[in-house]
Amino acid sequence: METVPWWKTAVIYQIYPRSFMDASGDGVGDLRGIRSKLDYLSWLGVDAIWISPFYPSPMADFGYDISNYEAVDPLFGTLEDFDALLADVHGRGIKLILDFVPNHTSDQHPWFLQSRADRTSPTRDWYIWRDGKSGGPPNNWLSMFGGSAWEYDPVTDQYYYHAFLKEQPDLNWANEAVVEAMLGAMRFWLERGIDGFRVDVMWHLAKDPQFRDEPANPAWRVGDDPYARLEHLYSCDQPGVHPIVRRMRETLAAFGDKVLIGEIYLSLDHVITYYGSDGKSGAHLPFNFQLLTTPWRASELVALIEEYERLLPAGAWPNWVLGNHDRMRLATRVGPDQARVAAMLLLTLRGTPTLYYGDELGLEDVPIPPHSVQDPWEKNVPGLGLGRDPVRTPMPWSAAPQGGFSTAAPWLPLNGDYAARNVAALQDEKGGLLSLYRTLLGLRKVHPALNRGEICDVRSLGDVLIYERRDGADRFTIALNLSPVPTPALAIHGWVVLSTTMDTARATAISSIALAPNEGVIIRHVAF
Repeated sequence: METVPWWKTAVIYQIYPRSFMDASGDGVGDLRGIRSKLDYLSWLGVDAIWISPFYPSPMADFGYDISNYEAVDPLFGTLEDFDALLADVHGRGIKLILDFVPNHTSDQHPWFLQSRADRTSPTRDWYIWRDGKSGGPPNNWLSMFGGSAWEYDPVTDQYYYHAFLKEQPDLNWANEAVVEAMLGAMRFWLERGIDGFRVDVMWHLAKDPQFRDEPANPAWRVGDDPYARLEHLYSCDQPGVHPIVRRMRETLAAFGDKVLIGEIYLSLDHVITYYGSDGKSGAHLPFNFQLLTTPWRASELVALIEEYERLLPAGAWPNWVLGNHDRMRLATRVGPDQARVAAMLLLTLRGTPTLYYGDELGLEDVPIPPHSVQDPWEKNVPGLGLGRDPVRTPMPWSAAPQGGFSTAAPWLPLNGDYAARNVAALQDEKGGLLSLYRTLLGLRKVHPALNRGEICDVRSLGDVLIYERRDGADRFTIALNLSPVPTPALAIHGWVVLSTTMDTARATAISSIALAPNEGVIIRHVAF
């Protein structure tokens, strides 16, 4: 029998380290805090954890501005803390995936300090420097965080490019020395024993060699995100990115069964190109974020699933995401009632699912008072709701002060209902959302149809989304009611093994079923 790579049957759980658990008592989560909660993650049943950046950083963008790729920021601990965490993670049979941020460094990284010191610096070409044009920037490219993507440097009378904050200068991946240095940073962590990387903004790594101006977006309107004012045809998603990704994959392959995940916010037809031309030379899992923006209607989801499956290269493995540190919380987006249905959808679709910490508790976006805003995106472009603080708030572990997250005031406020919505309370709640997640994860582990089987017969019946998962004789039908009203009886034969209501009375053989409002069911095919 062919060996299935671990990441194909795994469920990945994202941890934003500042907000997961604080062991040092300074109000910010850390590596020892994560280590102290591994029993919870093992109890929940996740197979891998992905930790957002914890490297040394001035924290202009909370760790996504790195000043040293081969160390741990003291805010989060030490390399010894990391090694202990990795050993304990592996001791529980869980994999560990790190965030890798190769597009840009901090402006305090020694490479950039040397680069900007002199035009003849050995690392000058490690970053993207250009002369101005007509008294202004080299071209019209925009920063995703507001304003021009070019920052004038009076010391050397040139502009440097930054796709994000000016404190995050972009590396020049057309320079082989940069490639070797960054692949070396990957090897540093692989040699310590990690199981893979999630690569930040993978689609930004190559730029148009001619640095052409980008055309205006005719759909943009005043009040929209200023970054969307242009169509970004030249600043990202360039052909040159694919050889870079291939080099990354080759680097991981030398260390055995590792996974390469790419963050790619593009349309599906572009996302699938990051699997590589043969489906084997690119990222193992180019993140599929389409569920974050697709309207929550059965017909729309059917169209999405079918298009994704059709576009996948031969041998490529799908993946699905419903939340992360950059996007609205799941329960806020679809509503608390549909959050249960969304959990069943995510954990029964074909492919590798990624969970965002706290979604298993039904956490919603937490309103952040203006004086407490931390996110530089919100500070640079206020009033448009682009800030990410509301989805990065601390994990509530108990009803204790600060939700058991810290003994100090946390860096962001907790959810207002943390006294009731916390891990300790929900672990004891039979039939609750946390119990549903744990049960779904358990079903995935024991049924090949749910963790590696095919998906077929995807269809909608009004507001109901229906599909089958099959692996030989192991067969299930999943039916999800995406509306707040009950459905007529649906002709489905089998045994109800799980309802999102966690109603044990549902566990019976049926020939038809009427779904309650906001209910999803998993039905196992049996012979009558």
